[in-house]
Amino acid sequence: MKSVCLYCGSQPGHEPGHSQVARALGTGIAAAGWRLVYGAGDHGLMGEASRAARARGGAVTGFIPRHLVELEVANRDLTELVITDTMHERKKLMLGNADGVVALPGGPGTLDELVEVLTWRYLGLHRKPVVLINASGYWDPLLALFEHMETGGFVSSNFLGGLTLASTAEEALRALSSGMKAA
Repeated sequence: MKSVCLYCGSQPGHEPGHSQVARALGTGIAAAGWRLVYGAGDHGLMGEASRAARARGGAVTGFIPRHLVELEVANRDLTELVITDTMHERKKLMLGNADGVVALPGGPGTLDELVEVLTWRYLGLHRKPVVLINASGYWDPLLALFEHMETGGFVSSNFLGGLTLASTAEEALRALSSGMKAA
């Protein structure tokens, strides 16, 4: 079974469309017969995607560090819940248990995970597809920063070459499907 690692907000954000995209993504992952791998939170976009995948009969594995189990309210309606000792272990296991990565809007944790997985890909530590759903232009400032880093000579075009942009869950699912076949 192919697995997709999801990075996204533990909050819903102010744009209602982001929750709709999270639900569509969770439903689509399950419909494709893939397993959702994510941070095990029950709130925000995390919870929306997880509940949608489970409602469609999908397998969902959540990874959460011990210190966040109560803070983020770990989702217990999962196929598997893995409690780690550290955030670093969580991130390593999430990527290690996935064939592809997708990111939705989120906060500093989502940004940290996305930049780390892109950096690891840039350094050749993995070849998994990385898809960024730029719903409602949420990630436009980050994309401008990445381009600024490239034009400033701090990264080559290979950095952005490891990232596929999508506007919708459907586009992201298509990109993941073709990227996981190629990887």
